[in-house]
Amino acid sequence: MDRWQGKIAVVTGASSGIGAATAKALANAGMVVIGLARRIERVEALKADLEGQAKDRLHAAKCDVSKEEEILQTFRWIEEQFGGVDVLVNNAATFIKTKLVDTDNSEKLREIMNTNVMGLVFCTREAFQSMKKRSVDGHIVHINSIAGHSTALPNMNMYCASKYAVTALTETMRQEFKQEGTKIKITSISPGAVNTEMISQALRDSGAPLLEPVDIAEAILYVVGTPPRVQVHELTIKPVGEGR
Repeated sequence: MDRWQGKIAVVTGASSGIGAATAKALANAGMVVIGLARRIERVEALKADLEGQAKDRLHAAKCDVSKEEEILQTFRWIEEQFGGVDVLVNNAATFIKTKLVDTDNSEKLREIMNTNVMGLVFCTREAFQSMKKRSVDGHIVHINSIAGHSTALPNMNMYCASKYAVTALTETMRQEFKQEGTKIKITSISPGAVNTEMISQALRDSGAPLLEPVDIAEAILYVVGTPPRVQVHELTIKPVGEGR
């Protein structure tokens, strides 16, 4: 992580779970971190878990990534205050239980796609433009899911579709980054079940094996810390004993 000391990392969905663990890990590793979230007070509270200068390296910004205008405003603010983006971790995602054939579920379906797909696309676009403009060989990390590689997950229909989109978009973006003449890296990390707010209490009570958010944060540190010549395209992480 030596080449990232003092550089700017943006983490979406930083108020809890993987996003919170990642924001803390990157700050502890020496990066200046801007944690994006709707619950900005929870990002500010993460400073209590940091020591020394790491506390001063964590900043919070209120942003709902399902809304393009909020993304644009936030990235403009980041450019004005910090100069631009060097690393982006697209972590924000939502899961709303519904059947595709249910009535009156249009808003639920749109929210999933707007957050999990369009939010990721718009954040990536803005981060890429920031990196290219400054000739920065940055890194973009998508927090995908094993749901982006398998649809055999009950009641996760639109969530699976959104994560399949992330799988496809990752490769499309990699090709576009290359066509644009940059060396900006892009990585998809696909965890199995992680002990976050998205996991149901029933699953926790079942005794099913779960990863912890810090496991994914450590994986992010690994892929971001690889030498400039190395690009990890896809990293799948499952808890030992997971059946899928």
